[in-house]
Amino acid sequence: MSTLDTGITLIRSAAGRVSAANNWMGNAFKGWMPTGLYARTMLIMIVPMVVLQWVVAFVFFERHWSNVTQHLSASVVQDIASLIDVYKGYPQDKDRALLRRIAQQRLGLVVDFLPVGDMPAPGPKPFFSLLDQSLSVQLGRQIGRPFWIDTVGRSNQLEIRIQLDDAVMQIFAQRSAAYASDSGVFLVWMFGTSSILLIVAWLFLRNQIKPILRLADAAESFGKGREATNFRPRGAREVRRAAQAFLEMKGRVERSIEQRTAMLAGVSHDLRTILTRFKLELALIGDSPEVDGMRRDVDEMSGMLEDYLAFARGDSGEQAQPTDMALALEELRSDAERNGHTAATVSFNGLPVVTVKPASFKRCLANLVSNAARHAGAISITGQRDHRYLTITVDDDGPGIPAGMREEVFKPFLRLDDARNQDEGGTGLGLAIARDIARSHGGDITLGDSPMGGLRATVRIPV
Repeated sequence: MSTLDTGITLIRSAAGRVSAANNWMGNAFKGWMPTGLYARTMLIMIVPMVVLQWVVAFVFFERHWSNVTQHLSASVVQDIASLIDVYKGYPQDKDRALLRRIAQQRLGLVVDFLPVGDMPAPGPKPFFSLLDQSLSVQLGRQIGRPFWIDTVGRSNQLEIRIQLDDAVMQIFAQRSAAYASDSGVFLVWMFGTSSILLIVAWLFLRNQIKPILRLADAAESFGKGREATNFRPRGAREVRRAAQAFLEMKGRVERSIEQRTAMLAGVSHDLRTILTRFKLELALIGDSPEVDGMRRDVDEMSGMLEDYLAFARGDSGEQAQPTDMALALEELRSDAERNGHTAATVSFNGLPVVTVKPASFKRCLANLVSNAARHAGAISITGQRDHRYLTITVDDDGPGIPAGMREEVFKPFLRLDDARNQDEGGTGLGLAIARDIARSHGGDITLGDSPMGGLRATVRIPV
């Protein structure tokens, strides 16, 4: 391998590692991100504002507050240095009255003199005190004598003691003379105005998010087979455009269903007319084994036609309404025991009233129950309703369906050897119709192993 090939391989390997690291960091970052549009939008607004506040605060404290405090501290220490020079150069002022008067009237300082050695032990320093740092630097730079400072003991004053040759000079100064005390006002204004802006942005954003939530609710209702009442395009231009597109799509879907239903109604009428003629002609011919066989064929064709039309028509035209599912399951149990001579039990947990299309949803469950009743000696029907889903399971002790064929049986007209997917007419549309109805309600049907040893059919729809 040449040197060029080796270099290309190394570059590709490094690029792969960088890409994998970026993907890992991206996935980790996504785990911390909120999932809602409202929360993400607020985050997009808050994060830049917080970063800006930190930058402004840092620049203010570093450039303005720190510099002003240093200049004020240097001015106070300079005044103290001048008083020390006066103290040394004017020894005839025995009681230091002139020095005290000059310090108080001209410099705003209170000066006193203590005996030599009257220097307290160094006290604990504040965790963050710009004033202590500035005074210490300036005292060491301009005076160069042992000193002791206290910026914590008094709220509006600071105390400085400086070791002289024959005394200890005690100075009291106003804190505002050495410290930029207006920084708190700046912070209050900065964070106060930011809070007001965030509240205004929150109120405005909430009004902008509402049309999107209404559009999502309307789309969810349409997916569940329910009518979205009082929905119309609102909000920003892009949101109104999306809502208008949804309404147009909804109208096209409904028109397509209506056209299909009308066509199937015509086909049903024509085919039923022909089958009625067959029945009349067979009745006029008389009784014979051949005629009986033809009658059975005509009856089977009638059943197949009804099942096919029911599958193709779906549940169009029926409106969703609150339905007592516990009562509906009890009716299914009674029908199963009466028609199939099968022992059946029913239980329901949770609030039983659910908004569904009652006739079509009952047909969905009836197909599952009748399918189980034909191949099992015992059936268990269980309902469970929580804050998100209605779940109904139909368990039996029959032969079941092989795991590899549990999705295939939902295909129309598919018939297994065990006939577990046949409805009462024997057309192989029972499970297909049931799944079509469940999906029209926004849910689905799955098949699995039953604790009773047979098949478990689970219907789950959102509530």
